[in-house]
Amino acid sequence: MKKSMKIGIVAALVAMVAVPMVPAAASATPAATQGHGQGHGHSAGHGHGAGHGHGRPGHAAPTKSGPTSIAYVEVNNDELANVGRYTLANGANAFDVAIIFAANINYEDGKAVLVENENVQRTLDQAATQIRPLQAKGIKVSLSVLGNHQGAGLANFTSKAAARDFAAQVAATVKQYGLDGVDLDDEYSDYGVNGTPQPNEQSIGWLVSALRADMPGKLISFYDIGPSSDALKTANPSIGKKLDYAWNPYYGTYTAPTIPGLPKSKISAAAVDIQNTPQATAVTLAQRTKADGYGVFMTYNLPGGDESAYVSSFTNVLYGQAAVYK
Repeated sequence: MKKSMKIGIVAALVAMVAVPMVPAAASATPAATQGHGQGHGHSAGHGHGAGHGHGRPGHAAPTKSGPTSIAYVEVNNDELANVGRYTLANGANAFDVAIIFAANINYEDGKAVLVENENVQRTLDQAATQIRPLQAKGIKVSLSVLGNHQGAGLANFTSKAAARDFAAQVAATVKQYGLDGVDLDDEYSDYGVNGTPQPNEQSIGWLVSALRADMPGKLISFYDIGPSSDALKTANPSIGKKLDYAWNPYYGTYTAPTIPGLPKSKISAAAVDIQNTPQATAVTLAQRTKADGYGVFMTYNLPGGDESAYVSSFTNVLYGQAAVYK
């Protein structure tokens, strides 16, 4: 299957912002700003522990101090399990959150419906080898959800009931496959297609509130793009407080989302596409993240194979340790 490379519209001028110390991940790209890959809809029918010795105290798992590191994986092309192969020199995880990219929002029978293409579904079905090993290491696993060119999306629910219906579908999938949360991405919905309504300012708030009610303790992250991004900028802080993370969607750039109620400790101003952002840019973004005190560092497009040299370029800055691929 062809690799989907989300092309953003224009690279925003690098803005000076900060990132605190928490586990994080970021995504960035070179000169041309990129968002998540284009056309994550259906193609070919589918869219895209510590052990205890005898009488001896248990050994604490290795830890690190620094931003929360995020790793999106395009499961149309690469395996989610790869995220767990990267550790720091002391054995701590290089990445803290792995995101399955991506499930779709389809429009069926007059409502938004959650759909997984064959590659996403295979990843979910192979949870024993793709998801559980990551979770056993302490890495959280979320499912990204975005539009599919059918008019249904995060921004055009016309009532709380409609938002609750979709939130219930997401929560059921998270529960069924033992996931740790959901990532919301307001792209590729093509609002208005199939007679669907245009975006409104209440929709994303209704959805986030419904998801939080249905998934207490689970992660809810936001890829800061689209009409939902505009709505969240002026939303009541009570909505932002229900989110766990939000990040810049334009790879290779540095600009922080503005969401009332969401502190810097939960934001990634940096965005790094591991397969396209120049390594020197990733280093600069990591340096700015650390200097500015943002708590998250988001990366996208972690491929198969050993990319420890690239990953080390930012882990050395963020955590003072190189990454090892095992």
